[in-house]
Amino acid sequence: MILLGKGAYQFSRFTLAAVFIYAGVVKSNDIVAFAGQIANYQILPYAWNYLVASILPYLELLCGLLLLLNMRVRPAILVLFVLNVVFMVVLTSAILRGFDIDCGCFKPDSSNPTSPLAALLRDAGLLVLMVVAWALRSAQRPMER
Repeated sequence: MILLGKGAYQFSRFTLAAVFIYAGVVKSNDIVAFAGQIANYQILPYAWNYLVASILPYLELLCGLLLLLNMRVRPAILVLFVLNVVFMVVLTSAILRGFDIDCGCFKPDSSNPTSPLAALLRDAGLLVLMVVAWALRSAQRPMER
């Protein structure tokens, strides 16, 4: 049972690390295009799109690296969990408003756009991985008295 928990923890942690390191790196390569993708959601004031686009990729990258290095795992998961819930709310808003836009989750100006619904389903799966990694993190450290 302990091996199963350890395996699920490692799988969740490495998967989340890979996803968010990749997302952070590709978005940070073209901040202006990413700001344009954020603007497509029509939620933030125009200037804030650039502020979010200039901060978010590096936050995702930092959290992904912490997960990869198995350092400050719970704070990294907490930040990513909150971000992911915000992403899901924004994606739901786009779906309800009938926007046919690329989610902007990974590569800005991608030739293969991801619909908001597909991104919402993927984010739900990421939330499951976050809950698993959070719950099993305590099993990875010896009990302290």
